[in-house]
Amino acid sequence: MHVDGARDAPWKSGLERLGLGIREIIIEPHILWAANPAYAVRFFADHGVAGFVILGAVVLVITGGEALYADMGHFGKRPIRLAWFVLVLPALLLNYFGQGALMLRDATTADSPFYKLAPAGLQVPLIVIATAAAIIASQALISGAFSLTQQSMQLGYTPRMTLIHTSHHQAGQIYIPEINKLLAVGTLVLVVTFRDADSLGAAYGIAVTGTMAITSILFHVVATTKWNWPVLPTSLLTAGFLFIDTSFFLSNVPKIKDGGWIPIAVAIGVYTLMSTWKRGRMMLTNILQAGSLPLDLFLKDVEKRKPHRVPGTAVFMTSTSDGVPVVLLHHLKHNKVLHEQVILMSVKTADVPEIDENEDERIVVTKLEQGFWRVEALYGFMETPNVPNILADAKRFNLRAKQMDTTFYLGRERIVIAGSAQSKAGARRQPEEGALRMARWRKKIFMIMTRNAKSATEFFGIPPNRVVELGAQVEF
Repeated sequence: MHVDGARDAPWKSGLERLGLGIREIIIEPHILWAANPAYAVRFFADHGVAGFVILGAVVLVITGGEALYADMGHFGKRPIRLAWFVLVLPALLLNYFGQGALMLRDATTADSPFYKLAPAGLQVPLIVIATAAAIIASQALISGAFSLTQQSMQLGYTPRMTLIHTSHHQAGQIYIPEINKLLAVGTLVLVVTFRDADSLGAAYGIAVTGTMAITSILFHVVATTKWNWPVLPTSLLTAGFLFIDTSFFLSNVPKIKDGGWIPIAVAIGVYTLMSTWKRGRMMLTNILQAGSLPLDLFLKDVEKRKPHRVPGTAVFMTSTSDGVPVVLLHHLKHNKVLHEQVILMSVKTADVPEIDENEDERIVVTKLEQGFWRVEALYGFMETPNVPNILADAKRFNLRAKQMDTTFYLGRERIVIAGSAQSKAGARRQPEEGALRMARWRKKIFMIMTRNAKSATEFFGIPPNRVVELGAQVEF
């Protein structure tokens, strides 16, 4: 049975759904008996495996609700809950009851009950509304993709990309051109590949039911580790959710050969890229730290050698809050000078969405010897760091840095695969003992991702005319 409107957007006109559904329910009120779970039990008892497989089609009537929650980070919990319980859920229930009532009264409408709910004169307006709703729903999912990508970047699972804020009032309203292009290409490929909605439904069913199961598992992790819920009751609750989720997922398994393999393949590909980037960055950090020096030894050496100091402030970006950045060592080695004021700045990402601006942990400033300062800034994974703002906030700690007298030094690493011709040219080698390892093919992927990652200058909002980049080859 094909239930038209199964993949409808959650934002579809609530009044239109309510009105069409209520009319048919009044004509055929017996449809309300469908709420009796005894009919579901009898259906599965009578049809066995076939009844279970039909769940794969039935699940499409509840999809679209997840699109509503994709914008949770943009609007907050209260607006989403109000929209769902006050409008979307009642509209869906009454409209689907109305479709069932229509089919009870006229079985010939089973091919397209949603559109046949309306009189002939309203067919065209209904199609317009449905099309507009699909467009709006796609915008919700696109916004969700932007938000997830931003969070992935902040957590270190995705290379830096172009991040454009589209609102001066809402921090969550962002636009990422690279993701938008990928979505456009992916959409065109899917349309050309599937050609009709029924084939696309196979891929959609696998994707949504798989997401539901993963969400239940994540709920259990958050409830037990963050909310400190008792493990046993939480496990029982999670088991109830997973029973429903896995039932729907398994009912969609037969559709894998018809297109359901696509979301699985995409998921495996995305996971491979994200895990490769995360592990590669950890390996790169370990290599750079191995070539660094303890800060106290460096400051003693500066005091002893007394290098020439030039006016102004130098900011050296570093991913760690201890030791001396390699880019600073390179700068001193080749340029033989230091600025009168040197700031070692590290920006870290917390495992919470946002950090209160008034929190003491937002910025920690430590004054060191020889004109050195260490600045540590903490951001939530839904926030975008901004280095000039960090320096402005540091003024309350008596750290003064005029923008026109400040130079930002950044390191840019060029990855070289071990054993290649370039690796024999003096690239910094990875320490063998206790070092992280990665397959050669993953190293090549990481090298490509590194070369295409956006510069830290753009990502951290640093004025490009105040930046000096120092490069180094690193052998993996």
